[in-house]
Amino acid sequence: MTTTPSILLIEDDIDDQEIFTSALAFIDNGIVCSVAANGYEAIMHLNNAATLPDLIFLDLNMPMMNGSQFLREVKAGHKAKDVPVIVFSTASDMKTIQESRQLGAEQFITKPEKFSELVGMLHGLLFPATR
Repeated sequence: MTTTPSILLIEDDIDDQEIFTSALAFIDNGIVCSVAANGYEAIMHLNNAATLPDLIFLDLNMPMMNGSQFLREVKAGHKAKDVPVIVFSTASDMKTIQESRQLGAEQFITKPEKFSELVGMLHGLLFPATR
């Protein structure tokens, strides 16, 4: 990505939403980040979006439509099927990681515990040439 990326964060935890968006602002406050509280809200957001995000960060454990259900629906032919999805979860077991990849996740990242680790991880993902 050579320009400032746009992101859709699908996350139901308000604290995690704030930490994630704060980390993005720390990296570059020009990064546009939309937030959906579950997979259903994310599908509605994508359906109504004039432009699709460059990346989708997806939590797995959410009400209404969880991350796995979202992946199934989007990767089955939705207009956002080609947008890379990065699963961003507290899970770290191999079964969950493999299932997410089989459903079409580009990457699987376990949520870091420290803000500085989150900033570093996001920076590396969004601007890999400047690592």
